[in-house]
Amino acid sequence: MKLFDIQKGLANLQAHIKVAPANPGVYRMIDDKGEVLYVGKAKSIKKRITAYSHINKLPVRLQQMVAQIAKMEFIVVEDEARALLVENELIKKFKPRYNILLKDDKTFPYLTIDTGADFPKLSKYRGGRKGKNKYFGPFASVLAVNEVVSVVQKGFLLRSCRDAVFANRQRPCLMYQIKRCSAPCVGMISKEEYRQLVDKAIAFLEGDDDSLQKSLYEQMEKASEALDFEKALILRDRIRALSNIQSRQNVEYSAIKSADVIAVAQEGDLTAVEIFFIRAGQNCGNAVYFPEQAEGASSVEVAEAFMGEFYAEHAVPKEIICFDEIDEEWWSAALGTKVLSPKAGNKRKLAEFAYNNAVDAIRRKLAMEASVKANLEAMRDKFGLKEIPKRIEVYDNSHNQGSYAIGAMIVATPDGFDKKNYRTFDIKYTAETRDDFAMMKEVLKRRFERMSEENRPDVILLDGGRGQLNAVHEALKDYDLSKILIVGISKGEDRNAGREFYHIKDKESFDLEYRSPLAFYMQNLRDEAHRFAIGTHRKKRAKSMSKSSLDDVEGIGGKRKKELLKYFGSVKDVAQASMADLQKIEGISKKTAEKIYNYFHN
Repeated sequence: MKLFDIQKGLANLQAHIKVAPANPGVYRMIDDKGEVLYVGKAKSIKKRITAYSHINKLPVRLQQMVAQIAKMEFIVVEDEARALLVENELIKKFKPRYNILLKDDKTFPYLTIDTGADFPKLSKYRGGRKGKNKYFGPFASVLAVNEVVSVVQKGFLLRSCRDAVFANRQRPCLMYQIKRCSAPCVGMISKEEYRQLVDKAIAFLEGDDDSLQKSLYEQMEKASEALDFEKALILRDRIRALSNIQSRQNVEYSAIKSADVIAVAQEGDLTAVEIFFIRAGQNCGNAVYFPEQAEGASSVEVAEAFMGEFYAEHAVPKEIICFDEIDEEWWSAALGTKVLSPKAGNKRKLAEFAYNNAVDAIRRKLAMEASVKANLEAMRDKFGLKEIPKRIEVYDNSHNQGSYAIGAMIVATPDGFDKKNYRTFDIKYTAETRDDFAMMKEVLKRRFERMSEENRPDVILLDGGRGQLNAVHEALKDYDLSKILIVGISKGEDRNAGREFYHIKDKESFDLEYRSPLAFYMQNLRDEAHRFAIGTHRKKRAKSMSKSSLDDVEGIGGKRKKELLKYFGSVKDVAQASMADLQKIEGISKKTAEKIYNYFHN
């Protein structure tokens, strides 16, 4: 490890303390090469950076950071919320080496209600928030969001159909018959009455539903007295749906309207952040994160870094419950919600539950890594590697008699499968020849053309025997392969899984001990590549088969095609549309409408 002059860095820090503002804001610590070491936020910048001058009270990680400070930069903002936003933007931009970084590659499903519409619909959603929609979530899984959708449909009878279907209905659909929709499409409910249902559904999803069942019960009684038994039955079913949800509520959750529960656990060099989502008294699932660059950081530091990054991308609930004792006042002001670190009661039990789950997540990860490490060590010894491979790339091809041909690459590391680095290749050269050797040569050559030192593999595994191996070596003869082991895997006797043969250039082919842990590991690598290749091939084939005649209309791209189908509902309806109807769609000019009309009518 490179040694730094801590006194020099401390002197630079103290010089900046003298001129630092006492206002809320964001500060950057920068080394002598201009690289940002750390980005932080504070209610008072001067007070916050003064804490770094007490060098003996800092952990080793932060002592090393202070020793590298050459200069500092400050941004003064109006309040805590703005400081949090600016800090997150700078962390994403610079990725400082001493900031704890959240590897947030998870996408969560949400529920959304398009409140700007005359008859808002309830739908599941992933992606960025937009327009006047109301968003509820996140939910940890599709299963969790589906359960809530079912409850809202039964309890509030909101429509969930596409706008094009809604606009063209002439009689109620099955959802109305099974009492899961109020059929606004055909006027079975007025706009005002439907809006009341929407408002109550929003109140329920946000947790403000204390008087809801009482109100429904009173309406049911009035309907019965008026001999309107059909309406009374509908209200009874809505009450039952809501009662069913409450009966399943955990006592610890029942008093909580909308909350996230966050806990950090640490063992050795591993840190885990567990977050539970609670909405309207229901546990809507949980997620675990293993942040980067957290070695030597306290659990409070990790929790605060996690919240800053997580809530920049995800909806903030009404309450955030933390296992660690954080600055409740600062975070409540920054996030515009109630943030607390409870010491006792049901909320403390929930925080402890999240903490125990974080501990379990670390232990599962350690067990998995120990297993993978043992297999990689066995692989190193059996395949003659100098050290355990840090990056293994596995390749497979998939096609249908030469059509829809794709090449697939998966990546495995000591942490497991690295799915964000999986790649596919549309094979062009061999669309008709069905030459698997040529396909693999094309894929590997294209991969090597884009290879850098950062993503260079230690091992390449190919689905194929000596012929495949030789073809790839021939294709890559102009590249330096001295640091890369290329291995062909061919099926063994009777094509029996576990009895594969392994082929390396200039070496005798060999097999692995049948049913050994290494044999299972190698089989798992190849099966994952095959699964990914087959799945991608099927998607490509399905996309080609679903190509519509709209794709052949000049000037109609993906966005316009989507808008046409959304408005009319089908290609058949587009073909029957008049010029005037076509021009009603945003983005369809008179000239474009003429092209569409002429295409289908000439």
